[in-house]
Amino acid sequence: MYLPPQFKSDDRSHALALMRDHPLASLISTDDASCPYVTHLPLHVEEQGNDLVLLGHVAKPNPHWRYLQARPQALVTFLGPHAYLSPAVYPDLKRVPTWNYLAVHCKVEARLIEEADAKDRLLKKLIGDHEPAYAAQWRSLGEDYAHKMLAGIMAFELRVTELQCKLKLNQHRPEAHAAMRQAYATGNQDERALGEWMDRLGIGEKS
Repeated sequence: MYLPPQFKSDDRSHALALMRDHPLASLISTDDASCPYVTHLPLHVEEQGNDLVLLGHVAKPNPHWRYLQARPQALVTFLGPHAYLSPAVYPDLKRVPTWNYLAVHCKVEARLIEEADAKDRLLKKLIGDHEPAYAAQWRSLGEDYAHKMLAGIMAFELRVTELQCKLKLNQHRPEAHAAMRQAYATGNQDERALGEWMDRLGIGEKS
């Protein structure tokens, strides 16, 4: 993605926080006609030593897993909070609107997971991310039912080969920061989240 230096974050903890707080990702590959093919899906983020791995699955009828099998290199994107920014935050009128947002892009190498027990372990990690209490219900559904459900999905591991994190928060316009903080403090959910990230990054703090 286009990544001006003022918006680039090399702090891996920022990327991890965004991916875990906003796990619905876009998995982007090419289909057999060389056109982009996108699936929106939740991904489990796992650190394995220095490596970063994303775990997920699609329904068997979704051809995306076949595209990953044929062409393992893919792109995964995560979009965090985002909001319109009015030029009213500036002290003068010769300004234009913009859009602030937080995003992570991961180049990945895919590996399919076809063995039932491995798929079950992957599902339990996703369950742990979103509804740990459901794990007991999943176990109680019975082995036959579980195997039927597992046979209906194709799971995969996406090993991250390149990580980009963009935090676009008007960092290079300090004259707007005080008004941005005020606007975000009373804004919608995304705007309040952007304000929290301003706090986290120390943007607009008084010295």
